[in-house]
Amino acid sequence: MRNIQKTTQNDLFGLGPNAATLRGAGDRPLSVPFSLLEKIRGKSPGVRGTQFLGLLTVTEGKRAGKPQKLANFQRLFVKGALAKNVTVGVLSIGRGNGKTALSAGLALAELVGALEDSPQPNREIIFAARNRDQARIAFNFVLGYIKALPETDQAQFTIRRGSKLEVEFEGNGGGLARCIAADGKSVLGGAPTLAIMDERAAWEREKGDNLENAILSGLGKRDGRALIISTSAPDDTNTFSRWLDEPPPGSFVQEHRPAFGLPADDLPSLLAANPGAPEGIGSTPDWLVSQARSAIARGGSALSSFRNLNRNERVSIENRSVLVTVDEWLSAEVAPDELPERDGPCILGVDLGGSRSMSAASFYWPDTGRLEALGTFPASPSLADRGASDGVSGRYGEMHERGELSVMGENTVPPGPWLEEIVRQLDGIQPACIVGDRFRHAEFSEALSKAGLGRVPFIWRGFGWKDGSEDIERFRRALFDGEIKVVPSLLLRFAFSDAVTFIDVAGNAKLGKGRSLGRIDAAAATVLAVAQGARMKAAPQKKVRALWQ
Repeated sequence: MRNIQKTTQNDLFGLGPNAATLRGAGDRPLSVPFSLLEKIRGKSPGVRGTQFLGLLTVTEGKRAGKPQKLANFQRLFVKGALAKNVTVGVLSIGRGNGKTALSAGLALAELVGALEDSPQPNREIIFAARNRDQARIAFNFVLGYIKALPETDQAQFTIRRGSKLEVEFEGNGGGLARCIAADGKSVLGGAPTLAIMDERAAWEREKGDNLENAILSGLGKRDGRALIISTSAPDDTNTFSRWLDEPPPGSFVQEHRPAFGLPADDLPSLLAANPGAPEGIGSTPDWLVSQARSAIARGGSALSSFRNLNRNERVSIENRSVLVTVDEWLSAEVAPDELPERDGPCILGVDLGGSRSMSAASFYWPDTGRLEALGTFPASPSLADRGASDGVSGRYGEMHERGELSVMGENTVPPGPWLEEIVRQLDGIQPACIVGDRFRHAEFSEALSKAGLGRVPFIWRGFGWKDGSEDIERFRRALFDGEIKVVPSLLLRFAFSDAVTFIDVAGNAKLGKGRSLGRIDAAAATVLAVAQGARMKAAPQKKVRALWQ
């Protein structure tokens, strides 16, 4: 009869000499049943995964110590991500909805072999997070689940907390779970059966992509799966956004993102991004609404951060140098039936694109505040190919369908015919003036002559520190004072999301791109038009002298 050593709690968590090993005759690990596996009856990995998670105990929060109960959205993701022929499961959801706890539970399930009826031996689980601190949070969730297990189950785990964060399981064929940081070395040579990438949108771009590629290449060795879980990325170019927008074959995508442009405190859209709130996971609906209103009152980075993290919207939280924030621009958008009339003088702001780039024009009526914008690309490459290369997926196609983006020319947009077509959009209204970049003086002069606009006054402006700083300030003032009204425009939304300002030592600002592939042409044309409109309104009116007989 074998004599099994008794393992204490201190031994289990690395504080004693035995460190969670069960030894018998010949000093070999003994095969000890894992009690939770006896309660799982499901056949498919998805069903087995939900059953296993339901057997765990909540480790922290309001329900700490109680049996874990999966929310509907969690059950849907587990079954979808672990379904047959699915190799990558992607989940995008607001902060505080139990993403890390869910993924830690799935890591433990794979570690003990609960996801398969006949699991592979020596299973390998990689839990990758943004940095070591984030990885430690996931590691602590796993430890919390283990601490709540029966003592005989706990004794089958070995915990390593030093330079490596690892959990080793000796029963059911054995397994090793490792928590690693995305800013560390790659994992080339590994063969994981399950890889979890936590908060993927926050990883450093180059190192994160390299680590992801290394992990995915290793999964093929043992028919492994990957789970990519995160709040929304700040833009469409992020690798996590590409997973959501262009999932490859074998992917399961579940995204909880509300429609763009809604008020930050809109409760139905808040619950769409936080489906755990009505089911007692994370923040309550009342707390979300109160925090939204607080963020609205504070504005700036607080509001942008709330939209990105709590509403799960693709909004940049870096607002120190943005031209205007998302909410500041959304304040100018109105319904089509609320758009003011085309009344008074019209100012045409033009940003003439170079070879293979966009040309954009904005019409602004300063008396009513009405604003319209149009953009044009050359035909080659196609809008679909441009969207893929610029990292915006099918956005250009959507703009084209909405009438905000057109195609003209083969490899370049011809300035003369393009300006002629732009003015034709005014339905006979003659622009009071045209505002454009001084640097393109020769091209503009030729284009105006070919378009029959030689008699329309042209105002030259620079995009440098001098003219740029004044135009940016006048544009911002007009926007904040409610002097701009525009119907919702994808063209302008994406242009302003990429538009930033560079500040010199004297505090002067000039317009620039937030990313190399950004298209800010429509934003530049709008700044020129609105700033000129503000100058015209501020100019003193000539008084008519009375003539006395």
